[in-house]
Amino acid sequence: MSIKGKACIVGAYEHPTRKAPDKSVAQLHAEVAKGALEDAGLTRGDIDGYFCAGDAPGLGPMSMIDYMGLKVRHVDSTDTGGSSYLIHVAHAAEAIALGKCNVALVTLAGRPRSEGSSGTQPRSWGANLPDAPFEAPYGIVTANSYAMVAARHMHEYGTTSEQLAWVKVAASHHAQHNPHAMLREVVTVKEVLDSPVIADPLHRMDCCVVSDGGGAVIVARTEIAKSLKRPVVKLLGAGEAPKGQAGGKLSLTTSGAAWSGAAAFEEAGVKPADIQYASIYDSFTITVVVQIEDLGFCKKGEGGKFVADGNLISGTGKLPFNTDGGGLCNNHPANRGGMTKIIEAVRQLRGEAHPQVQVKNCGLALAQGTGGQLGARHTSATLIMERA
Repeated sequence: MSIKGKACIVGAYEHPTRKAPDKSVAQLHAEVAKGALEDAGLTRGDIDGYFCAGDAPGLGPMSMIDYMGLKVRHVDSTDTGGSSYLIHVAHAAEAIALGKCNVALVTLAGRPRSEGSSGTQPRSWGANLPDAPFEAPYGIVTANSYAMVAARHMHEYGTTSEQLAWVKVAASHHAQHNPHAMLREVVTVKEVLDSPVIADPLHRMDCCVVSDGGGAVIVARTEIAKSLKRPVVKLLGAGEAPKGQAGGKLSLTTSGAAWSGAAAFEEAGVKPADIQYASIYDSFTITVVVQIEDLGFCKKGEGGKFVADGNLISGTGKLPFNTDGGGLCNNHPANRGGMTKIIEAVRQLRGEAHPQVQVKNCGLALAQGTGGQLGARHTSATLIMERA
């Protein structure tokens, strides 16, 4: 079922905290839900659909619906890691088109910073995973999984550490204008390269921050969206694509964005060249380069040159990205950054981003997320949105 024109994003809220040792995860979920409702001009009683992923405590939607005092007739707990929330928006639009609900709430929250999580520790994916016995002996963790992708991209296409550093530089140019960003200082390529190596060839500044916090969005039927006193952000297209190990027959330098992006563009009826702003999942600098290529913003293997030419910097570049500072500088709540990608795209389309990074007359935006690990298995999700 096509979601084009079936629903709109009417509320968006990002939690301002970056460290919350005094709050529970459930409380953070409730606070972002409240913020999104206030942003939309709706009440808790208007919500009849609820979406959350594995970051939600307890029994997911059952626990959170009870905790927040919601009364809903449709729930979805699809969990694909950081891409879950983009998929939730698409699934909410489908549910609205089918008459399953009218106003859907999507929440994300977590406390990885307070709990001491980082990308250099083994991730707990579950003891019964079929691939665990084969991978665990080699000590795969998030950072070295992405470093493997970076090393392969360098080998195949001649990409350099200097080129990757430009992704961080662009993010820092934007983060300086965000009062909530964890890292607000503008950095240089040299400073990125001089930062300690975490997993060769990735340096510390090639890695995203770890933060507490969260965010929420509200998806509503188009008729309801038009009745509210907020700029209307229409959903034009969506795509989702899992990518696994394929028995070892895989390309480390290709992500699921190659398929989720193609599906989203086809449904929306637009081309990569039409996009005026892009929120790109940036767990690491290499994550951005690979996805930019796979989404069609440049040819495969040319992502390094594309970012090094300054194309990601708002005001001067061809593809302004992550104007809140992204995961590299702003925040990466719950170790799942997909929600914040939606929120900043909504800000851009509403004309509510910081004036120094607001894309002039932004009418068409893309949000891209990945969940899992590019060096192993992951799911990609793409959303294309338009200001009415």
